[in-house]
Amino acid sequence: MRLFKIRGGIHPDGRKELAENARIEQIPLPSLMRIPLKQHTGAPANPIVEKGESVKKGQLLAISRGAVSASIHAPTSGRIIAIGRFVAPHASGLPEPTITLRPDGRDEWCQLLPPLDPFETPPDEIAKRIAEAGVVGLGGAAFPAAVKLNLRNRTNLHTLVINAAECEPYITCDDRLMRERAEEILDGVAIICHTIGVTKALIGVEKNKPEAIRALKREVEKQDRYDIKVVEVPTRYPTGFAKHLVQILTGQEVPARALTAEVGVIVQNVATTYAIQQAVRYGRPLISRIVTVSGEMIRQKGNFEIPIGTPISHIIEHCGGFIDEPEKLLLGGSMMGDPVSSTRAPIIKGSNGILALGRKETSQKPIMPCIRCTSCVAACPCGLMPYEMAARIKADELESAVDIGLRDCIACGSCSFVCPANIPLVQYFNYAKGSLTAKQRAAHKQEETKRLVQFHDARMEKIKREKQEAMARMKAEREAKKRQKEQEEAAKAKAEAEAPATEALPDAEEASTQEQRARAEA
Repeated sequence: MRLFKIRGGIHPDGRKELAENARIEQIPLPSLMRIPLKQHTGAPANPIVEKGESVKKGQLLAISRGAVSASIHAPTSGRIIAIGRFVAPHASGLPEPTITLRPDGRDEWCQLLPPLDPFETPPDEIAKRIAEAGVVGLGGAAFPAAVKLNLRNRTNLHTLVINAAECEPYITCDDRLMRERAEEILDGVAIICHTIGVTKALIGVEKNKPEAIRALKREVEKQDRYDIKVVEVPTRYPTGFAKHLVQILTGQEVPARALTAEVGVIVQNVATTYAIQQAVRYGRPLISRIVTVSGEMIRQKGNFEIPIGTPISHIIEHCGGFIDEPEKLLLGGSMMGDPVSSTRAPIIKGSNGILALGRKETSQKPIMPCIRCTSCVAACPCGLMPYEMAARIKADELESAVDIGLRDCIACGSCSFVCPANIPLVQYFNYAKGSLTAKQRAAHKQEETKRLVQFHDARMEKIKREKQEAMARMKAEREAKKRQKEQEEAAKAKAEAEAPATEALPDAEEASTQEQRARAEA
């Protein structure tokens, strides 16, 4: 099959040999599990359980909110001991809404959703099942899988691409998944093809995973329902970025800030594909994922199936702890991973690795002035000018940096990797994006405040107007009653004035009667 070239890219030391031969192991349950309500792109889930409630494994804890969101399920059985804020697994370490679960050790399943026959079930029902299972993209972005599959209703799709490149150094969890569970993955590919209404699927795997490629090809030969091909792609970072993989496999370049669906292609990560198969075939929600634990400073390197919500400290302890204090502790790969702010933070759906890196692996060197060599331009897979963007950001010209492509940066770190001056370019870009986002939120807040003030003023004016109208009505009613009362009193006075003349006759008659009686008695 013909492959197409993409611009830029680099060849960092893969370091995959540290964990690639370690089979997937189950990890014991911790004493406490922290389950964040936001483990996905979009709005946080709404909790539907209460403190003190007992739950079972797989039970729904929080329901998706809004068009882009994902449900959260219990990773094991136990009791809810808190619903509050807890340190989140990202660089800031800021607390986020979290459910704290104390496992009971029984690991008892709840009543799962009934299995579906995927090829006899309407696509809408399959997408609904995937949404109910809380499946999100496991390649890092954590975009709700059902939302992506429902793009079939808005675009004309022709190809499914399974992202199995796994180009991040050190990370081998997808490699092991393909080696050990290839049959389930191919079943998942067929389920997605049926759901989005395409017959063609391409599984892109980097050439440095020969055993995974062989395992997938064996399973492809066993099926004839769809046109599925396993395609070996060059080992180059960041081949695993969805838009670049689509270009390599199909030759179609996805426009900046556009979805791959707009060129007729849906991309799903290989681990997401496995999770979809488990949700449809067995009704199992996404409550665990495979994580690579690696780096020179960790004693036992390997690939572990870890329940969502397991603290990083528990995983490190299970792996024998650190050989020595790591120079860097990352959640994710060495290129795009985030520094771990606290080992109390939990593993979430988007976590694919924990790296404890030593001094040799980090190779921290002094930062020097930019010599404008344009090595970063050659390495950038998006065709940007990193050195120029960094210069504008340092001059606090953020909007100017946006004008030359800041928002198109995928933060892959290729520019920082090749920079001979050791300038942390990607940190500048992340800082600028964060600052712009904060400014946008502040502006939005200001506009919202202005709107609320205007709404308040309009409401108060309406209340004032209604009060004045009510007072006018009350005054008119009082005056009307006063006039009516005056008329009644006038009528009564007139009646009283006429009453004596009318009532005098009976008094005269009575006097005459009394006089006659007196005479008779005499």
